Amino acid sequence: MRLIARWFAFCLLFTTLSATAAQVEGLYEVHEPVASQDPAERAAAMSRALQTLVVRLTGDRQAAQNPRLQPLLADPQQLVQQYVYESGTPVTLSVVFDPVLSQRALREAGLSLQTAERASVLAWWLNEVDGASSLVAEDQPAAATLRAAAQNRGVPLSLPLGDLDEQLLATADTLAGSDAQALQEASARYAADALLAVVARGAGDSWQADWQLWVGSERVTGSSTAASQAALADGVLLEVGEKLASRFGKAGAAQSLTLEVQGSDLARYAALERLLEPFNPRLQAVVGGNLLYQVDASPDQLRSQLQLGRLHELPAEAVDAQGAVPAQNPPLQVPAAAATRMRFAW
Repeated sequence: MRLIARWFAFCLLFTTLSATAAQVEGLYEVHEPVASQDPAERAAAMSRALQTLVVRLTGDRQAAQNPRLQPLLADPQQLVQQYVYESGTPVTLSVVFDPVLSQRALREAGLSLQTAERASVLAWWLNEVDGASSLVAEDQPAAATLRAAAQNRGVPLSLPLGDLDEQLLATADTLAGSDAQALQEASARYAADALLAVVARGAGDSWQADWQLWVGSERVTGSSTAASQAALADGVLLEVGEKLASRFGKAGAAQSLTLEVQGSDLARYAALERLLEPFNPRLQAVVGGNLLYQVDASPDQLRSQLQLGRLHELPAEAVDAQGAVPAQNPPLQVPAAAATRMRFAW
């Protein structure tokens, strides 16, 4: 199997990849405000930056409090690739952490990490200030605040274009309602994995938001408060990132599963390897376009993760005594029961 995997990897140098899950840009770069360029202030800012990185990579704010991380938090520069001060009010310290060293250190601390490919989120964000409401669209100045919060929390975020139909649709009643059909229909052209509806109300130094996160037919609700719009956006995206991390990308209550994926080619193999990375995938067999893996995952989280690649589930069937993959069946939109073997197709 190692030889097969190496051959696939070699061929991928000549293959165009097409993954549907969104890559998080700047995953290992963190921006922290500083009061000065004093070495002690810089060290404190690097420690805060490392805590932010830990939450980004794990999807769990409690992970930053792990006692095994304390030596790293006391000396974060051992993981820093480079840093630079950026002018502004306030001055910001931009810290770039080394991906390999950071991942190794966090795993050695016993933390489970997400991949850089995550569920993409389309945000319908309505601001209400002094009785007036406005939808935050792609080209508006307020969009920069949401993008900064999304980057800080490791959430791939997009915004609607904000044309007339979308402006008329995005009312507080629609965004706060429990029926998302109209929003889902309007969101179809953006092809996001999750839909976030937010109604944010601000007055001076007091901001409050009620939000709903839809992943398919599943709905999660929440509320956040903050002293500024930027802090509010950061708080909402922190919670959204945690909700998505609990659903995608981490093994959770893992068990050993046999996974068959039908209809694969070289590009799909590359996308599949990235999707399965959190689950310790071991390629067992290749028969035509069918791949057979052993993975460590819970069935529900494996299903959720493969949905990011737009794979659909097929009924489970037993492999033969030699572990061969059965002949490809017509794709059926029938969920398999939770079992030791699961089958999917592109």
